[in-house]
Amino acid sequence: MTRAQPVAERGAATGLGRLFAPRSVAVVGASASPDKAGFAMMSALAAFPAVFPVNPQAREIAGRPAFPSVADIPVPVDLAVLTVPPLAVPDVLADCASAGVGAAVVCAGGFAESGADGVRLQERIAEIVADTGIRVLGPNTSGFVDPARGVCANFMPAVRRLRPGPIGIVAQSGGMNLALCFLLRREGIGVSLAVGLGNAVDVGFAEALDHLARDERTRAVALHVEGVADGRALMAAVHRVTEVKPVVAMKVGASDVGEFARSHTGALSGDWAVTRAALTQAGAVVVDTPGELVDAVAALGYRRLPANPDPGVAVVTGQAGPGLFIADRLRAAGIRVPELSEPTVRRVRALLPPVTYQRNPVDTGRPGATFPEVVEAVVSDSGIDATLVYALQEQGTEQIAAGLARPGAATVFVTGGLEQQVRRQRDRLRAEGVPVYPAPDRGVTGMSALVADARARALRAARIANATFGGADVPVVPPAGRFDEHQAKSLLEGLGLPGPRRVVARSHAEARRALAELGGPVVVKVCDARIRHKSDIGAVRVGVHSPEQLDAALHGIDDATGGRATRYLVERQADAGTELIVGAVRDRAFGPVVLLGLGGVDVEIRARTAMRLAPLSEVDARDMVRELPSRVREGARGRPPVPVEPVAALLVQLGRLMVANPQVSEIDVNPVRVTAAGLIALDALVLLD
Repeated sequence: MTRAQPVAERGAATGLGRLFAPRSVAVVGASASPDKAGFAMMSALAAFPAVFPVNPQAREIAGRPAFPSVADIPVPVDLAVLTVPPLAVPDVLADCASAGVGAAVVCAGGFAESGADGVRLQERIAEIVADTGIRVLGPNTSGFVDPARGVCANFMPAVRRLRPGPIGIVAQSGGMNLALCFLLRREGIGVSLAVGLGNAVDVGFAEALDHLARDERTRAVALHVEGVADGRALMAAVHRVTEVKPVVAMKVGASDVGEFARSHTGALSGDWAVTRAALTQAGAVVVDTPGELVDAVAALGYRRLPANPDPGVAVVTGQAGPGLFIADRLRAAGIRVPELSEPTVRRVRALLPPVTYQRNPVDTGRPGATFPEVVEAVVSDSGIDATLVYALQEQGTEQIAAGLARPGAATVFVTGGLEQQVRRQRDRLRAEGVPVYPAPDRGVTGMSALVADARARALRAARIANATFGGADVPVVPPAGRFDEHQAKSLLEGLGLPGPRRVVARSHAEARRALAELGGPVVVKVCDARIRHKSDIGAVRVGVHSPEQLDAALHGIDDATGGRATRYLVERQADAGTELIVGAVRDRAFGPVVLLGLGGVDVEIRARTAMRLAPLSEVDARDMVRELPSRVREGARGRPPVPVEPVAALLVQLGRLMVANPQVSEIDVNPVRVTAAGLIALDALVLLD
């Protein structure tokens, strides 16, 4: 590329190759002063051969000739790293683009994250990108690291000591990018490419993930997410990556429910929960902490199970206590730990003392001479898809390394002992594709990641094989206005979800006639679209049998509403049953999201909600139902079990309604009661933008 090329040609020729795999790097703002960012960047790039410091006040920096500007460098420059103050960035970036530079890393802060002036400054960068085609990482980023190529475009010189390896990192935070790099290094695991996106004025999640999907050195991707502007683009990128390699994602912000906390559905979704649900639906393994992220990619960077909706995991242990802990944690995580087949049990029995437990977990008493054969027997069981092996290093477990690493042995190894011995064994096993952990709980995290990834790919295959978003035509919702409860229930009846028999009464006299028509017991409520949470103000009365009770209920509602009640909803009281919440919200980043969880008194238990982005397939909808606690699904305390197909059909239809009617911002059906006669909506809220 020459400096004489037109802007349009330069824009067409640039790409992430010149950003992440440059042949030459200019450090603009390079400095010989140790307290300057330009000095730190030169130190980090010390091992890269073609680095050109740019500083008009210096002739030489870090033993390299310095140049007054990028245009004065005598060779084409692929990447410019800008370590200049924020106000200088737009002009310097424009100069780089004019000089034919393909990409830039903008490290400075003080842009959109800092207020209105910073927003305007960042907009100028975006305009330069659009006009010239130069690619930009940042601003407000620590940069990126590629240890194998020696491209450490990062202001922390210690990144030079990172080792190459199979893990790619895309982190929204430059600081988290560095934290994950060094956590992996502590575990003896290297990185292929580690990217901090920063404010992502140009290069964002989607392009960075696509780059790693094509990178042959990367075997698993660690993804850190804080906030998302285009959720569907992120989902699509994660989906593309997980088709060829696993992604482990961590979403920050569990306590933020944002502006959606207007109803139960909104409060249960929130940015954190919706993003996690979207990442999971796209095929990622979602974790909670940086430590879990490292342990998960430590497994998936070395092993990937075949797609399987319900893998069976075996535990072989040299010590009973840790083995029991591991099996318990696996089961608590919803992972199947099946009994071994009788042929395998007979084979193991011949290898072990009779006092040990041999059906799964397999307790060997201690790793002895037959330990490798025991592991081989368990791994070969037709009902076992993966095996977690625990043995203390000093008890001679070196002998099992060959067995663990044999082709087809999907194993995770947990060991302990002296660090020098453990490190040697760990490196040997990882070289053979066996994940190794120093503690039982961390081994469980690694195995859980393998299982979650296998399940996600099986779900994707089922979704493709049974792709349907069908059902009856969904109702057309008016473009504006307000829904009262009666109107909301009428809308849901168009989706196949009935409400109780009901009458809207405009006076006490009409309410008394409704009671006579419906018969007791009835529920009496205010019917007013302006009042969203009627029970909170005492405007709902249940168990009304007689005219006298009805009069008392109506007067109570009048008092609760300050005399504003002009309409009342009188409806037949439903039979007892299990209560669910079914709802949907329109997330600003991800669009329509469908939710299923426990209703009634359990509605606030966030862990008991399942979410999928709409439109959702029947496969996804059934999977949501299966996420309900088993005691609820099966009908606890004599209540009817939750019918999978009707609930799944309702979820699919609710998603279709949201897609077809973009003016609907939220639907909250709480509770949906599961009765012996079927599903029935006891309360409903519909909000329009």
